[in-house]
Amino acid sequence: MANPAIRVRLKQGASESDVGALKAWLEREHRLEQLRTNGDLEIKQRAGTEEHGAPMSAAWEILLVLIGAAGSTVFVEVLAQVKSGVRAWQDNRRSVEHGEPPEVEVIPDRDAR
Repeated sequence: MANPAIRVRLKQGASESDVGALKAWLEREHRLEQLRTNGDLEIKQRAGTEEHGAPMSAAWEILLVLIGAAGSTVFVEVLAQVKSGVRAWQDNRRSVEHGEPPEVEVIPDRDAR
């Protein structure tokens, strides 16, 4: 059985440093940090893929995978925390760098891994 996951896709124009910064930001989000510490959540960075598995050009994604028997309530909580964390990271990036942050898409994927 596949573990539920959340894909955070950074669209074209995102730099590798944007991806690393967003990943680090999400790792520090309180609820996500608790789940990681308990071994219930993995956060990975990788080159993005399209829905059919083909590599996306110049795009990145962060994959958050819930490990074990995480129920739908936990999945919904994590999804909300990820969306909130992405918005906070974008707001912070606007205040410390020139220009707009890259577009980010948060996609629930209940059959990942």
